[in-house]
Amino acid sequence: MASAPEPGEPAKGKTFKLLGILDVENIPCARDSILYGSLGSVAAGLGHFLLTSRIRRSCDVGVGGFILVTLGCWFHCRYNYAKLRIQERIARDGIKNKILFESTHLDPERKQSPSKSSR
Repeated sequence: MASAPEPGEPAKGKTFKLLGILDVENIPCARDSILYGSLGSVAAGLGHFLLTSRIRRSCDVGVGGFILVTLGCWFHCRYNYAKLRIQERIARDGIKNKILFESTHLDPERKQSPSKSSR
């Protein structure tokens, strides 16, 4: 039996590409941004239509809502993704330095004992 590939792992079959350029499965944050943007589009367009009953203007508001919500979610998610990557890199470097300097004279946790000749 074949198991489903992990989200970060490239799929062997066909992937879903939006407009032929945006690989929604492999690009972080793309799927959520598109989904929230489409929901924002429906909410903005339908809300404007219920308030004004103007069809063409409601479609314009729906497209504008899609663009704004998609870009807002995209930048928010990418910012958090970049922040997480930086934190992971700092932790990885800290672990590497801990392993490298452990039990040497450069170890910051190693306490320098005061000299006993001061008695």
